[in-house]
Amino acid sequence: MKKIAVFTGTRAEYGLLYWLMRDIQQDPELELQILASAMHYSPEHGETWKTIVQDGFEITESVEMLLSSDSAAAVVKSMGVGLIGFADALKRMQPDVLIVLGDRFEALAITQAALIMHVPVAHLHGGELTEGAYDDSIRHAISKMSNLHFAAADVYRKRILQLGEAPDRVFNVGAIGLEHIQRTPFKSLTELSQQYDFDFSQPYFLITYHPETNLTQEDVTPLFAALKQMPEVNFVLSYPNADNGNRNIIQAMLDLKNTYPDRVLLVKSFGIQNYLSVLKNALAMVGNSSSGLSEAPALQIPTINIGDRQKGRLRCESVLDVELDEQAILTALQKVKSYPKHKLKHVIPPLGCGNTSEKIIQILKSVDFQKKAAFYDL
Repeated sequence: MKKIAVFTGTRAEYGLLYWLMRDIQQDPELELQILASAMHYSPEHGETWKTIVQDGFEITESVEMLLSSDSAAAVVKSMGVGLIGFADALKRMQPDVLIVLGDRFEALAITQAALIMHVPVAHLHGGELTEGAYDDSIRHAISKMSNLHFAAADVYRKRILQLGEAPDRVFNVGAIGLEHIQRTPFKSLTELSQQYDFDFSQPYFLITYHPETNLTQEDVTPLFAALKQMPEVNFVLSYPNADNGNRNIIQAMLDLKNTYPDRVLLVKSFGIQNYLSVLKNALAMVGNSSSGLSEAPALQIPTINIGDRQKGRLRCESVLDVELDEQAILTALQKVKSYPKHKLKHVIPPLGCGNTSEKIIQILKSVDFQKKAAFYDL
């Protein structure tokens, strides 16, 4: 029986991995191990490790690593703390393969530990571009340390090959998070209203904004100034990731909540079911989250994508790209309020939709990933 370890450090990443973890858990030929870390153990971000347990999973190893600061130096020190913990955790777990998704600093730290400890890594969502964040470099670095690659689109698969990875180790399986569109039951507006004591029957924007980590200092005033000029719409806000510069964004969200207490809902962590249920009924997704480029189009919801954080990623016609500029954002907000529904029905999500977990599991069972393939020259 193969031991498949899944690493998760954030609420959003866990949401994307949920169905893969569930399918591994239920497969008689596989043993699921879970290594949880980083934001999952942060009170400031909702202690979302509890959600993993509530969902019926057993956390095999937990590594607390985040320092109580959002500076760049604190992020680097957190990676160091994580490396020490990951070394002990992997030594105890002895997995046959470690699944790592994406491009965050804690994902880089666990992949470094796995490389040195000869634990094969299967990397999800490699080959993508996010030019407004240092995640871009982290993602490519993780790809180079990984043995197996599960890309979300053919253009991303080709980019991984360009990094020198062997074609027989790189697979286009689609975006894993989109399985929720088919497999997760959505909550009704009434259920959401009761749970959060907020009237979801009124028109609202869903705002998810994360730091652009390539910037030394980011002023998010233009976004919130634009929102304040939309008196006829409510706002549902989700906390940003624990990246350097996040506290400035959190404070701006708290100020908006204090200004309009009856029109603003601020949530540290929705969980994937609630987040998608909220997104499904929003006028639009506003911010710079990757969910605006993948889940929102799949749910036929328009997106206002702000700034350069997602620059380079595939997008479709329902995504409106704007600068972090008050007037540009305000114009876009007015536009998406009345976005033609018939156009949204014909939007084709750029990353496929469905079957991704099954594809990954079959590949994990059939491919020899124990040894890193030699550099592949194009």
